[in-house]
Amino acid sequence: MLFLIIAGCEVGFWLFLFAGLATRYLARRRRLGAALLICVPLADLTLLIATVVDLRRGATAGFSHGLAAAYLGFSVAFGHGMIRWADERFAHRFAGGPPPSKPPRYGRARARHEWREFGKAVIAWAISCALLLAAIALVGDADRTAALRGWLDRLTVILGIWALWPITYTIWPAKPKKTSP
Repeated sequence: MLFLIIAGCEVGFWLFLFAGLATRYLARRRRLGAALLICVPLADLTLLIATVVDLRRGATAGFSHGLAAAYLGFSVAFGHGMIRWADERFAHRFAGGPPPSKPPRYGRARARHEWREFGKAVIAWAISCALLLAAIALVGDADRTAALRGWLDRLTVILGIWALWPITYTIWPAKPKKTSP
């Protein structure tokens, strides 16, 4: 059941985002568009409430509970940037805005960009782990929360793998390809 709620929250995120941007740029109703965009975090709040209620009712924490914590962490850390990314593209396409910005491709600027993204991943990891630890404490039964402890390890491994990108771009910065004369 929680998998369906997670899927519904993801769909809700994109629906509120699209509705907010469409209202802002296509219908030219900036206030209503802003109100719809403010509703985007309601999907996260819904998922948090559903997860806590499920655990409080005595459910054994499973993969879906850990996934919910990871989803919430990454949504909080990366959500604002995703909204800004979509807003730039919508403004350019439908309101004559400037072309969307692109991440740098080479050198130190690219390394800085990768470190910034990794910083967001660290924030996502920290939020997810805090939620997992809070759920473990809320349930208070090691047998019912074994899956959540597994998610702590899983997220840490993912963060370690993610660290390879900024490290690689720092040690071996990409350079523009030389063009033939």
